[in-house]
Amino acid sequence: MAGDLREGLLLGMGNPLLDISATVDHEFLKKYDLKPNNAILAEEKHKPLYEELIDLYKADFIAGGSVQNTMRVTQWFLQKPKVATYMGCVGKDKYSKILEDKAATDGLNVQYQYTDREPTGTCAVLITGKERSLCANLAAANCFSPSHIEKSENKHLIDIADYIYISGFFLTVSPESIQTVAKHAYENDKMFMMNLSAPFLCEFFQEPMLAAFPYVDILFGNETEAEAFAKTNNFNTTDRKQIALKISEMEKINGKRKRTVIITQGAKTVLLAKDGTVTEYPVIKLPEEKVVDTNGAGDAFVGGFIAQLIQDKNIETCIKCGIWAATQIVQRSGCTYEGKPNFQS
Repeated sequence: MAGDLREGLLLGMGNPLLDISATVDHEFLKKYDLKPNNAILAEEKHKPLYEELIDLYKADFIAGGSVQNTMRVTQWFLQKPKVATYMGCVGKDKYSKILEDKAATDGLNVQYQYTDREPTGTCAVLITGKERSLCANLAAANCFSPSHIEKSENKHLIDIADYIYISGFFLTVSPESIQTVAKHAYENDKMFMMNLSAPFLCEFFQEPMLAAFPYVDILFGNETEAEAFAKTNNFNTTDRKQIALKISEMEKINGKRKRTVIITQGAKTVLLAKDGTVTEYPVIKLPEEKVVDTNGAGDAFVGGFIAQLIQDKNIETCIKCGIWAATQIVQRSGCTYEGKPNFQS
């Protein structure tokens, strides 16, 4: 099947970040007013956090950013370079070099926009036990501009992609770029996929999120994001199956296919809302001692899912591969992997 996979089949757009990952104590979280299992954007008070992590803790540097993680995992499954293209904005510094080298080694066709206005974005990944707290300083990632996708070589990459994936995080950066690629997907009957990404996006970026929604063919999210979305949009229910159904039935411009909604729930079943029904898929139960780091599990799930989707596999295989991928990633620090995947559908 891999013979049918061509370069540029998949396009991801998001915020490229260098993950600075370290195990810390709850006091450290308290010091910076952070919560476990949460994701926020850095404020002024969080700025010293990054240097402190590097100086005081044994921090790992990992190529990160939600969409970049997902694209890397997709490439891992495909074992064929440059099927996935990735766009986002970085600074002109050593961090962007680390990021690009890492992503290219993982098979991604990296098409960064470079800015000298800000340094490359970083994300503190603070691990406490089995939980992780993310604090992203977008910096250069914030500088992504629609001019990048108007360049002829990048326009070409958008034209040749049949599948487009963006994170909700990108809503904070360039809603205009999202609208451009979403409309392009609709006009050319391409698959447009999006992730809710974090509860705060559902609350504070409701307007750009709802503007993108009518174009979304497949929506991913986890339980806390789904609940935040339901609350913000007055669904009047906390029943996650009902929430998934309601999201799947929201307005959609492309009538050729109904929206598919996939909600992950940590160690509980994965919910799939499609064609008016909800199906549950059990996850692989890992012994407690094997779980190293839950950071990147959601990104890996989507990566495994998309790897099968673009090979025209059925939705059940896509979800099972997503679950398998997430299970692999949580056994390692950060969104990393080794060897070749041996997923059996």
